[in-house]
Formats: sequence, C-alpha cells, structure tokens
Amino acid sequence: MKTITFDNPHRKKHFDFFRNMDQPHFNLVANVEITGFLAQVKQDKLPFTPYLVYVLSKVANDIPVFRWRIRGESVVEHPSVQPSFTVPTESSDVFSFCTVQYDPEMSVFVDRALETIERMKVDPDFEDEPGRDDYLFMSAIPWVSFTGLSHAMHYSPADSVPRISWGKYFKDQDRTMMPLAVQAHHAVVDGSDMGHYFQQAEALLATAAPLFGLEK
Repeated sequence: MKTITFDNPHRKKHFDFFRNMDQPHFNLVANVEITGFLAQVKQDKLPFTPYLVYVLSKVANDIPVFRWRIRGESVVEHPSVQPSFTVPTESSDVFSFCTVQYDPEMSVFVDRALETIERMKVDPDFEDEPGRDDYLFMSAIPWVSFTGLSHAMHYSPADSVPRISWGKYFKDQDRTMMPLAVQAHHAVVDGSDMGHYFQQAEALLATAAPLFGLEK
C-alpha cells in the first residue's frame, strides 16, 4: 500500500473541493451490453454471479483510482481491492455479505468465490473487518431493470469504498443489456474515471472472447 501525493495543484484543489462536501459521492447508472458474456456462461453452464463479480472486480482493480481510499487527510492506494458482494442465505430472508480475495486469474477467483458462497449460505456474515477499507461493495438486484439507485452509507468518517450494483438483464433487439450502477467518492474518482470503468466493463462483457480466451 502506498500514499498518494497530489503534486498537481489543480488535482489537490479537486480533492479538497469534493472531500469537504456533505454528500461527496456520485452515482452513474447505465445499461451495458452483456451479450457475449451471457451466451458463454449459458453455453458452458457456468455460475453467473461469480463470473460477473470477477469481471466487475477486474475492471476496478485495473483502474488505480478505484483502489484509492481516503484516510483522514491522506489518500492511500491498495495493491488490490476485494469484492464484498451480496448472496442469499438459507438461514434468513435477508442477504449475507460474501468477501472474496481478488485474484487476476479468473479460475482462481471463481473457485474461491464458489467456496465462500456455499459457506455464507449456512453461516451468514453482515460485518466488515474493523478498520479495513480495501473493499468493493457489490450487490445484485436481479428482479428489476433499474434506471437509478442510491445506497445507505456513513459520511463521517469518510467512506470512499465504491459501490457497484447490477440489475435484471433484458433483450434489446439482438443484444442483451444489463443495468449497472457505480457509485464512488468524487474526491478520488472523477467522471472520466467512471467513464473508463463502464467502457472497460462493456468491452469484456459484450463479446467475452478475450475474457474466456476465445480470441481467434
């Protein structure tokens, strides 16, 4: 983990401007194409959620500012950030958080995720490790093709963990689309960063050929 120093005066002003706002987060919702991803998952009978969580986590880990976290007056960059996503449980009608250590190798991550999901079904957890902020908070809302979303959260001390949510996918002519919502702290994540996140996510999900090693 390293400490970020803003050598550019304008970037430092940007950080201070948004950091001092009462509501410093912004949330972007858009439909992304998942045609290739969904087709491959169905063809190979793969579990949808672990593979999608991998993709969304990979994109966040590949964009450095999504690994930045505010700590008091400082900003730190984690080497990697770990998805903590919601899964249903057998012991209650509410979800459990399922935190899985990120790995850039898809098969390694998915194996870890499947093992953790099974454990959380019978031994649900609703707590984060105190003092830890190397998370990506993720949630599925598979019943609704939503067009907007807001999250419950604390503002003091500063919470700079991104929130990533996805909804019910749907057909749009010959494409399959899925609503995706990404919320981030504006002091560390700018609009261009958010745009790159959506572009990179759709690039992996629309065809899925590179993701599954199917390049010709």
